[in-house]
Amino acid sequence: MSTAKIALLTGGSRGLGKDMALKLAQQGIDVILTYRSQQAEAAAVVAAIEALGRRAVALPLNVADTSTFAAFFTQVTHVLADTFGTGKIDFLINNAGTGLIVPFAETTETQFDELLNQHFKGVYFLTQRALLLLRDGGRIINITSVAARVAYVGNSVYASVKGALDVLTRQLALELGSRGITVNAVAPGAVFGGGAMQDTPELRAWAAQATALGRVAEPDDIGGIVAFLCTDAARWLNGQRVEATGGTVL
Repeated sequence: MSTAKIALLTGGSRGLGKDMALKLAQQGIDVILTYRSQQAEAAAVVAAIEALGRRAVALPLNVADTSTFAAFFTQVTHVLADTFGTGKIDFLINNAGTGLIVPFAETTETQFDELLNQHFKGVYFLTQRALLLLRDGGRIINITSVAARVAYVGNSVYASVKGALDVLTRQLALELGSRGITVNAVAPGAVFGGGAMQDTPELRAWAAQATALGRVAEPDDIGGIVAFLCTDAARWLNGQRVEATGGTVL
């Protein structure tokens, strides 16, 4: 039977999620990571985790499609038993999703629904199902965004759904406290190489000048913060929004 703690991480094949997965493994945590389409990249992350001496499994998942969640969690249950020798996870990290920069007047209902389903509805109902597998005393970490605090042109949908996720984080912290489960949000700023940000010289220049530390963020700046929230040292953080931006628009 496994004695290592286990994290379920959505969107772990590249960018921010990849770095989170590796930082978790470096901390001695086994990982079940999901990917939407990048199977080869997800397999490479699994191999990298195994090279660190931890166990990992990659499973396909579209977090925007709640109709697939029942089958997904059946898979997770089998993987937990067959690979890890347990029936429970210790951490749920809701990371998967894409970005969108489109002016408000040009935003379509299809774009709105896609981001709403990825970043809020999907997180809401995935977390609801995951509670059946999450140990008492476990952790939930939601990846939100500085966009929920600072307005950017073209960011109306993304910022709105990430703001909703910030609110859900506090609500879950209150409702799950009786089980000893903490719920926190990590809110990165512009992360280039993270998979969700459009990467242009203009955006990089703007992000650097708007950040107190004077540079843009890379995935390696964020993963360690998520891993820290899975340690015993972070046990008294609950219902908090940890803004990991290097001091953006202070």
